[in-house]
Amino acid sequence: MRAVGLDLGEKRIGVAISDSSGNVATPYEVVFRTGNRDEEHRKIRAIVEEVEADILVIGLPLSLDGSEGKAAQGAKAEAEAIGRIVSVPVEMHDERLTTVEAERLLKEQGLKAPERRKVVDKVAAAILLQAWMEGR
Repeated sequence: MRAVGLDLGEKRIGVAISDSSGNVATPYEVVFRTGNRDEEHRKIRAIVEEVEADILVIGLPLSLDGSEGKAAQGAKAEAEAIGRIVSVPVEMHDERLTTVEAERLLKEQGLKAPERRKVVDKVAAAILLQAWMEGR
């Protein structure tokens, strides 16, 4: 089962995909926020179709104590909107600390801040997607 993972950010949306067996997540792409949510969602739909995904996993930014704050409510609303235009099931998964982990991994690889900013969102999406797959 191929899955697509999304890390919804304010400026960028990180996209990751799994291998066809649904075991390994790989950073895939960054969709830049344009201010036009419909256009952004169409890009996501195109990626889902392009990679022939069976499911879309979207990060749920819970607070550290596990509660749902404003960011989580916004992500749920956006996930619902995306769910209306994609032809696969949409599931949400806890994304706490995925960006922190992605930053740490990229720093360990020696990437400078400008290079990290270009890829951190899709690496965070891969961490999220990998956690979801391992939790199934």
